[in-house]
Amino acid sequence: MSAQHGVDPGGEGPHRVVLTGLGVVSSIGLGAAEFLRGLREGRSGAKPITVFDTEGYAHANGCEVVGFDPKEWVRRLDAEQLGRATQFSVAAARMALEDAGLDAGELRERRGLISIGTTDGESYDLDQLVQAELESGPEQIDPAAARRVPAGRLSAAVAQELGLENVEAVTVPTACGAGNYAIGNGFDAVRSGEAEFAFCGGADAMCRKTFTGFYRLGTIAPDRCQPFDVDRKGILTGEGAGVLVLERLESALARGARIYAEVLGYGLNCDAYHQVAPNQASLARCMELALENAGVKREEVDLISAHGTGTKANDVTEVAAIREVFGAQAPRTVSMKSMLGHSMGAASALAAIGCALAIANRFVPPTINHVTTDPECDVDCVPNEAVEADLRIVQNNGLAFGGNNAVVLLGKYDGQEESPC
Repeated sequence: MSAQHGVDPGGEGPHRVVLTGLGVVSSIGLGAAEFLRGLREGRSGAKPITVFDTEGYAHANGCEVVGFDPKEWVRRLDAEQLGRATQFSVAAARMALEDAGLDAGELRERRGLISIGTTDGESYDLDQLVQAELESGPEQIDPAAARRVPAGRLSAAVAQELGLENVEAVTVPTACGAGNYAIGNGFDAVRSGEAEFAFCGGADAMCRKTFTGFYRLGTIAPDRCQPFDVDRKGILTGEGAGVLVLERLESALARGARIYAEVLGYGLNCDAYHQVAPNQASLARCMELALENAGVKREEVDLISAHGTGTKANDVTEVAAIREVFGAQAPRTVSMKSMLGHSMGAASALAAIGCALAIANRFVPPTINHVTTDPECDVDCVPNEAVEADLRIVQNNGLAFGGNNAVVLLGKYDGQEESPC
C-alpha cells in the first residue's frame, strides 16, 4: 500500500490512526464477536416489525435488534431516560471501550472526540409524541419522552456514561452516510493531534416515520433485501449502532492493543443533485477523493463494501460509478445491507466494522439473498456465502439523500512503522 501517513517527531501529528475497539448493536448480533459470526454465516436480520404498529401496510418486514437489554451496558446513566437510538449508541460505545481494553478512568484527562452519526435521531420517541398530541392534545405529551428527543444526546450520553470530561461530543446528521462522516471526523482529529482518541460511528432506531416515507416512495421490499439482483425490490429498514475506537498507532503499540485495521483516509462531497437519487459522477469523484486522501492506488483496493441498498436506482448508479473509477476489473463489491437491512445513520459505521473484521479475519462477507445478477450491476458480489481472502485495503461507501457521499478506506496493519512524511 502507499498510504502517506507518518508520525511527527514533536508528537503533534500527523499520526497514523488505527482501529482498536469495535462496538456493535445489530439485527444479526450484539458485540463484535457475534457480529463477526453473523457476517461469516451470511445471517439475515429480516423479520416482521414489532417496534411499531404496522397495521395497514401490505408488507412490513425489517431488521430489528432483538435480545438487547440496555441495562447490561448502560451502567452510570438511567437507561429509561435515554431514547432507543441513544441506548444503542451508549451500549456500542461501552462495548468498543471494553473491546479495546481501555479504562475510561485513564481516558478522562486525555483529549478525545465523540462523533456519532444519525439519520433520525430519536424519531421513535417523536412518533409517540405526535401520536399522543393527535389523540389527546399537547397536554398529554410525556415530558420524559420529550426530553429524550434531542439528537445531541446520541453523543453527549456517551461522554456522560463513560465519564469522559475532556472531549468534544458531536452528533453528525448527514443521514445514511453519517457513520462514515463521523469516522472521517475522528480520523482528522486523531491524525492531527487534536485528539488522542475518538469514539466514532452511527446509531439509529427503527421508527414509523422513516418506514412510512420509504414505503410511500415504493422502495420497501416485501420480505428481503437483494442488492445487485435482477429481481431486487428495495430496502428493508433496520436499526442499531456501530462505534469504533480510533487512536494513534504509537499509543496502541505502547499498550499492546489489538489492531483490527488502519484508517487510511476518506473522501466527502455533497452534490445536491436530487433529493433522493444518487449522482454517478459525484459518487465517482468521492471515491477518487478518498483514494487521493489515503494515498492509495485504484489497483490496491481488494474489496468494496457498497452502499448497496437494493433499490433499482442506487445499485445501478453505484456500480456505474465504481466502474468509472476502477474500470473493467473492479474489486469484489458486496452489500452488508442484504443481512442488516438499512440501518440509516448506523449503516456505514456497521459496514466499516464489518470491513475491519474482514481484514483482521481474512474473509469477504457475502451478499445474501442473491439469485441472478442484474446485467447493469455486473460485479462479483460474493453471493450468499463468505469466502476466504487476504485483504489489504478495503473501501467502504456511504451514500445519503441530498447527494451526501462519504467513502472511507481501511487497510491491514502490517506491523511496519513509516518514516515521517
